[in-house]
Amino acid sequence: MIRRAFVFFALALVFRGPTPVSAESAGQSGGELRFCLRGEPKTFNPLLVEEDASETVRYLTGGVLIRLNRQTQALEPGLAVSWKVSDEGRKISFRLRSGLHFSDGTPFTSEDVAYTVKALMDPQLHSPTGDSFRSGDGQVVVHTPSADAVIVIFPAPVAGLERLFDQVAILSAHSPKKEMAVLGPFYVADYKAGAYLQLNRNPNYWKHDERGRSLPYLDSIRLDIQQNRDAEMLRFLRGEIDLIDTVDAEYFNRAQSEQAGSAHDAGVSLDPEQLWFNQTAKSPIAAYKRAWFRSTNFRVAIWEAVNRDDMARLVYRGRAQAAVGMLSPADKFWFNSSLETRPYDPQSALRLLAQDGFHQQNGQLIDRDGHAVEFSVVTGAGNKTRERMATMMQEDLSKIGIKLNVVTLDFPSLIERITRTFDYEACLLGLTNMTLGPDAQMNVWLSSAENHQWNPSQKQPETAWEAEIDRLMRAQASSLDPKKRKVAFDRVQQIAWEQAPFIYLVNRHALSAVSPKLHNVQPAVLQPYVYWNIDRLARNTESAGK
Repeated sequence: MIRRAFVFFALALVFRGPTPVSAESAGQSGGELRFCLRGEPKTFNPLLVEEDASETVRYLTGGVLIRLNRQTQALEPGLAVSWKVSDEGRKISFRLRSGLHFSDGTPFTSEDVAYTVKALMDPQLHSPTGDSFRSGDGQVVVHTPSADAVIVIFPAPVAGLERLFDQVAILSAHSPKKEMAVLGPFYVADYKAGAYLQLNRNPNYWKHDERGRSLPYLDSIRLDIQQNRDAEMLRFLRGEIDLIDTVDAEYFNRAQSEQAGSAHDAGVSLDPEQLWFNQTAKSPIAAYKRAWFRSTNFRVAIWEAVNRDDMARLVYRGRAQAAVGMLSPADKFWFNSSLETRPYDPQSALRLLAQDGFHQQNGQLIDRDGHAVEFSVVTGAGNKTRERMATMMQEDLSKIGIKLNVVTLDFPSLIERITRTFDYEACLLGLTNMTLGPDAQMNVWLSSAENHQWNPSQKQPETAWEAEIDRLMRAQASSLDPKKRKVAFDRVQQIAWEQAPFIYLVNRHALSAVSPKLHNVQPAVLQPYVYWNIDRLARNTESAGK
């Protein structure tokens, strides 16, 4: 998940200190919003979020000190009324809102922020969110001079420091409900594994609209756990659910034709679809296959052997474009414009493979030790877009003698394989970028990071190029000079393009489907596309204050 910017403004909000009430007594005539999660949430601890379902719950329930507006890409005050970054990006001071309470009535103070930051940066927790703040060795120091003041001091400068707090939901230091006590607009009221989550309106939520009315407008949100995309779209068209935050081109066209005004295309998104190979030493895959996967020539050859323009045209029906590299061109400042899209070139791919001793024999690609080149790719079951992408890759790779097997897994099993057992050879998946630039890319690109997908949690960088990326990522994160950061991050993008740890396939458009009955919808290119302003969404114009 990724973020950026250099300019921000404070959005004026009407605020009144709420009187704490019991969460169970929440009520306002705003109705219920319904949509689907495409997998089971792995955690309700906001510091341990690493997949989409848990991220959705965190976004809807978590209270943050600073919020990134997904449409303007500007920072807005959250639980902090103001903040100041100093000491060359090592220190950030917050002034907190007073009189606030968690959903269970527990008071919110600076102790909660201190507790959260210490937990976030605890190396024993292995927080993916915490990785974004790690720009140098040493301990993070937190001071709480008063109930409404917090000072956080990092051992090294952290570029874009204030923006990273958009992902840090504040935990209660004292509530017996632990992470289930929240400061966001909704709280988890009920959860039935494999079926649904029920979120109810947080009666202690601090925001009010311009007329002084309490937010959110909605009374509740029901999140049905539904992995089948066909069933999700059918339910949307029947009016059983109100939105689909991310749809593929086929479903987009269907919504456009069957329900006027419900399909939204916000343009090229920040989100790539990508393939990577498992290079982890402790994985159970054959050693000779791991040797293939660790070869730059092999990875680049696969990249060149896949016709990604056809993929964008046929799978996405023109609502995608072949990806250049790790960033989308939609990220106009940070995108390295000197990089070129790799062309579809099977003959160039075969020449690269020949350099590693691969050769064709009776139409089959053979390695130097006589092994036929065959591997499997795992992807999510029920995601027709990725299944079609995998089928196209099968066809393209067969033209150079490679046999690709496609394995579809339910999402929990997929996550289990790529993050815990490492029992897979290659994976086709899309990663979600929550904002622009490199500020939150540390949890992917540092070789020590758990989300360093192809070879996570390295004690020391296992390749020279990974060591260089480590150095560059830390250098850009510790500089406050945008030009110097841009130079360093351009080099990171170049290395990623050359070494191809990820094979970037396409950048899809930001497509969504929203019921015309839902008001105050303003689709954005940063996820979540539709419900980023969840506290303002309304089911009728009266509750929306129009």
